[in-house]
Amino acid sequence: MNPVFALKAEAEFDRLRQRAGLVCAPLLCVTVWWLPIAGLTSAAHHLLAILGLVVVLWITEAIPLPVTALLGPTLCVVAGVSGVKDVFKSFADPIIFLFLGSFLLAEAMLHHGLNRRIAFYILGLRGVGESPARLLVAFGSITGFISMWVSNTATTAMMFPIGLAILREMARRHSERTGQEIDFRALKYGTGLMLMASFASSVGGLATPVGSPPNLIGIGLIEKTLNLRVTFFQWMSLGLPLAVLLIAFLVFYLYRLCPAEPGLMTGSTEWLGQEKSKLGPVTRGEKNVLAAFGVTVLLWVVPGVMALIRGANDPLYLWIIQHFPESVAALIGALLLFLLPVNLAESRFTISWREAGQIDWGTILLFGGGLALGDLMFSTGLAQWIGTGLAGAMNANTTLSVTILFTVVAVLVSETTSNAASATMVVPVAIAVAQAAHINPLQPALAACLGASLGFMLPVSTPPNAIVYGSGCIPLKKMVKYGLLLDLVGAVLVVLVVTWLTPSL
Repeated sequence: MNPVFALKAEAEFDRLRQRAGLVCAPLLCVTVWWLPIAGLTSAAHHLLAILGLVVVLWITEAIPLPVTALLGPTLCVVAGVSGVKDVFKSFADPIIFLFLGSFLLAEAMLHHGLNRRIAFYILGLRGVGESPARLLVAFGSITGFISMWVSNTATTAMMFPIGLAILREMARRHSERTGQEIDFRALKYGTGLMLMASFASSVGGLATPVGSPPNLIGIGLIEKTLNLRVTFFQWMSLGLPLAVLLIAFLVFYLYRLCPAEPGLMTGSTEWLGQEKSKLGPVTRGEKNVLAAFGVTVLLWVVPGVMALIRGANDPLYLWIIQHFPESVAALIGALLLFLLPVNLAESRFTISWREAGQIDWGTILLFGGGLALGDLMFSTGLAQWIGTGLAGAMNANTTLSVTILFTVVAVLVSETTSNAASATMVVPVAIAVAQAAHINPLQPALAACLGASLGFMLPVSTPPNAIVYGSGCIPLKKMVKYGLLLDLVGAVLVVLVVTWLTPSL
């Protein structure tokens, strides 16, 4: 399919989807509001109607997702589901500030180009540029690593132009050697490299709590509803092995399906070295960002290592987690950005408030709204009502069956809406179903949370997919084909890793 025609068709589909949402969302809300439903309190019944409205608006994106996240809690107050303080307290949850701090660190990294320096440093290593397999490994590893700390979308937005530049240079040099003009968009290897820029961004985000919005949403809901605290280190002990396995599969999979044309890589090492040299010496701003980032990561990871060595009841470990929880660690790192000078004589610091204002505030609002609705589902009894009904209908009564069910549900939902919205919708239901089946809800909740990041099939599934699809290197059929297999493998690995490692948490 012609890329221009495909983009026009996608835009038309989005327009129709949004218009349908503007009609169907209020109709569903009114219908559920007046429909007699046994077993629900008035508050739970009204919340169900509002949730119907919110879910349809999230799936169709009829209005911006953060606006919908504010609309839901607002309607809950108006409808009398709960008081204003109880509804909006989730917007001040400590995890919100963990998100805020990590976003500020990511913005500083992007602003000073530290991520670009890291990328070209690794891509310029000896032997990487001359081997298609090693280049794919390096490109996927860099993308995955950066996505552990920076949002999936920002990671793809950064790696996408680097990938395009590599492909254009390959095509130019190949044309000079062979005398035959070749379009970089026609390169088989280009399809693999562009898909790696998107898929590895989503996969890398699984490794840390701050890597992807569903991670923090799941952690927040687990802490609120189950009174269980999943630490940064504990999450990494689960998410990092999963991310490494999926990156390894991606490299093998994409290299086999998208092999490089003969002679395509000749001269790539020289060009990558030139690009690396253009970056110049490390700037003061980059050093400051690295220092702030290093302090934050140490405060995130060291307590977990200390617990392994000295035990979870060690007084020093307990003091550190009480005084330096993950959210405070993120804020300490972020505040350092405003204190470490770039040029003290000119009163220029690592980041200004104007630059800080460029972070994704919409995702923070989306996260707060999702936490608020998830909390209300449990406080009103709606989650238990849904859980009991689904547990009976699906005959899901074992930990493994519920884990598989909600991994698959999360993956399917993430193909139609944002991964943050998917986690907000699926994780509370997974917890409720597990509780209704009288099994430990931690495993299904974690699986649903991780599954929400596995939308790989369509350009509309995630912003990273949409970004690379616009390159013209990826036919829609190939994105669907390759994404489907990655969805299946990802779902299987999520179930296996969660089943195997969750008991150690």
